Amino acid sequence: MLKITKKNNLWITMLLLLPLLSLCPCSCRANSTNYEIDPAPFYSSMHHWYDIYDKSNIIDPKPDQPRYSTSQITEIADNILIYQKDNGGWPKNYDMQAILTDEQKDLLIKAKSKLDTTFDNSTTYSHIECLAKVYEATGIEKYKTACLKGIDFTLAAQYPSGGWPQYFPLQENYSRHITFNDDAMVGIMQMLKDMTDNKSHYTFLDAQVRQKVTDAYQKGLDCILKCQIKDNGKLTAWCQQHDATDLSPAKARAYELPSICNRESASIVLFLMSLDNPSKEVINSIESAVQWFEDSKITGIRIEYFETPPFKTPLRILTTDVRVVEDPTASPIWARFYELKTHRPLFSNRQSDVFYSLAEVDRERRAYGWYTDLPKTVMMQYPKWQKKWAPDQNLVKQLMTP
Repeated sequence: MLKITKKNNLWITMLLLLPLLSLCPCSCRANSTNYEIDPAPFYSSMHHWYDIYDKSNIIDPKPDQPRYSTSQITEIADNILIYQKDNGGWPKNYDMQAILTDEQKDLLIKAKSKLDTTFDNSTTYSHIECLAKVYEATGIEKYKTACLKGIDFTLAAQYPSGGWPQYFPLQENYSRHITFNDDAMVGIMQMLKDMTDNKSHYTFLDAQVRQKVTDAYQKGLDCILKCQIKDNGKLTAWCQQHDATDLSPAKARAYELPSICNRESASIVLFLMSLDNPSKEVINSIESAVQWFEDSKITGIRIEYFETPPFKTPLRILTTDVRVVEDPTASPIWARFYELKTHRPLFSNRQSDVFYSLAEVDRERRAYGWYTDLPKTVMMQYPKWQKKWAPDQNLVKQLMTP
C-alpha cells in the first residue's frame, strides 16, 4: 500500500479505497429484518459536492447540511427520484443522503429537463442498483418504475461498438469517448452482469428487458476485449478513454493523454477475473494484462503526502502536497499512465505538457492520483484465478511476491 503521512486524512484514505468499492456497485444491502443503504458507491459524488466548487451545480450544500441515516431507505430513495432527470439518468456530484430544503427540492425538480446525465463518479448505475434494492425491500412501485427508466437510459447510451460515453446525451468534448476512467464502464458492466445473473433485486425484470440487457452486456464485454491495447506487438492493458468508433486510445482532460492506464486497467482485469467459465479470449486478455502489470511495476519508491500551507486553486483549497521518496523497502507500485511505445511513466499538466517525473508537475496538478497500487490486488488474486481457469496457459513465470 502507498504510505501516507498525513494523519486522519479521511478524503485521501477513502479515495484510495474507492477503486475496490466501485467494483461492487450494489449500493444497498438488505434482508427481511435488517436493511440499510450502503453509502460507499455514492461517496465520490458526495465528496465532490461538499469539497469541490462547481458553478454548474443546480444546488450547493447548506452550512452543516443535515443528512439521513443509512437506515432511512425510503427517504434516501425519494432523494434519488428527485435527482433523476426526465431522460432517466442522473447528474453527478450531489449527496443522496442530504436532507434537502424545500427550496433545494424545488430547484432540482425545475431542472429535470436539464440533461447533464452521466456515468461519471459512480453515477446512474449506482442509483439504479439502489432503487432495485429498495424496491426489493419495500415493494413500493415508484422505485421499480424509476429503476426501469434508468435501465432504459443506460441501454440507450451504449455505442454500436459496445462501449459507453461518460455523458449521455453526448457532449462536444472528450466525454464522448468510451470511458473506463473512474470505472464508469466497469460499473455499468457489473450492474448488467448482476441482471444477467438474475440477482434477487433484479428478478422483477421481464423477459424483454432481460434480453436487451443480455445483448448489451455481451456487446460491452466484446468492446472491452477489443479495446485492450496492443503495443510493440504485445497485448498490454487499456487507456482511460477509447475512441467510440475505432477503439483506439484517446485523450481526455488536458493532463490525461493517450497512454496505458494501470489504475483503470486493474479494475477491468478484476471484473474479467470475476467471470465464470471465461472464454479463451477473456483468459488471454487477463494473462496479457497480468504480464503487463508485472513488467510495469515500480520498486524502490513510495508516495508521501505531507501538510502544506493552504494553496488556493479554482476548484478547491489544497492543504497537502505529494512527493516521491526513495525507499528500498517499499512495496511495488505503478504509475497511473505509461507512455505508448516507450512504456515510461507519464505525467502531464493542464497545458498537456509531457513529463516523466512527478516533481515536474505543477503544484495544483500534483494532487491528481498519479500512482496506484490497485494492480497489486490483481497480482494477489491472479494465482487462484489461474489455477482454476487457466492451469495450462500461465504466461507469467515469476510473479511479484505479495
